[in-house]
Amino acid sequence: MTKLKFVHQNKELDSGVTLIQDVSSKNAPLKYAGVKLLQLQKGAVYSEKLGKTEVCVVALSGKVTVKEGDNQFENIGTRESVFDKKPTDSVYISNDHDYQVTAKSDVAEIALCYAPSNKQLPTKLITAADNTIEHRGNHSIKRYVQNILPEDNPAANSLLIVEVYTDGGNFSSYPPHRHDHDNLPEESSLEEIYLHKITPKQGFVFHRVYTDDRSLDETMSVENNDVVVVPKGYHPVGVPDGYNSYYLNVMAGPVRIWRFHNDPDHEWIWDRK
Repeated sequence: MTKLKFVHQNKELDSGVTLIQDVSSKNAPLKYAGVKLLQLQKGAVYSEKLGKTEVCVVALSGKVTVKEGDNQFENIGTRESVFDKKPTDSVYISNDHDYQVTAKSDVAEIALCYAPSNKQLPTKLITAADNTIEHRGNHSIKRYVQNILPEDNPAANSLLIVEVYTDGGNFSSYPPHRHDHDNLPEESSLEEIYLHKITPKQGFVFHRVYTDDRSLDETMSVENNDVVVVPKGYHPVGVPDGYNSYYLNVMAGPVRIWRFHNDPDHEWIWDRK
């Protein structure tokens, strides 16, 4: 069976730096997308040298300073928890750069979102005010979306990044849709990573990934800080009553365009009034 779910690992890297997740082509069926989840204690520093890879540093909670060359962005981050349900700050850095992140609050949590890159672009602060906000769906498929790096933001070469909130009793990424066929303008080929958080923390959500021919068909019970990868197929998420869901989506592929195809069996759900 293809490994799609990654349970948080909580590995100490350096003093005050804990690696919670590290998902890439090295341990997942992915070619383009990758993510790390890190927790930093105040004053702790995480440094990295990028090869032919771009990164977007997302300040999930707490405050951090991000430095790359002559660029320094002080005390970025807007929330104590992702469930404050408001946009945050991020920093985009393209390939062949060195950067470091320093925690400025007692505890800070960051997501590092990766994709292949060969064309250097300017390092850029993406402020909370730069995020666009959407309300999607009706009935029990309502969700709240904060776009960090949508396709109409030209700051990145490959990365597409979005935050999604789904209240208990609702489904998201629903009706089930896929984006694994290189068939533009109808559908684009994009891998996707879901970094899940749940409140209260002891909760869980259900995440299914399946293809039309069911050669891939896996339904997972996903807990706080787990990661699910979607190399292909449809990928709906269901949230049980009593718990609320957040996930950070990281998408990347050969072309930086998001065009999806709904599962024809379930597309009628989207048109309900």
